[in-house]
Amino acid sequence: MKEAMTERPYLAGIGGVQKLFRFPNGYGASVVQFPYSYGGDSGLWELAVIRYSGEGEDAFSLAYDTPITDGVLGHLSEQDVDALLDQVAALEAANA
Repeated sequence: MKEAMTERPYLAGIGGVQKLFRFPNGYGASVVQFPYSYGGDSGLWELAVIRYSGEGEDAFSLAYDTPITDGVLGHLSEQDVDALLDQVAALEAANA
């Protein structure tokens, strides 16, 4: 998987991980894996497209209005995640 801007524990106490990605177009992705994520129990990933609204790593909201997805995508291999990250990076610039 591509190198994340931030990698941190997710849902403390259950062994999850979150990787945050940010692109110059104002979009990014939150990629998570934990026992209850879509595919997490099989070592697969879940991805949500996010839109940044500021400089901080947590200054984002989920983007439900992209051609990539209107929610989250689950059961993703690392190769699937990389292909989706390329699509997110290629989106037309976000209006924050």
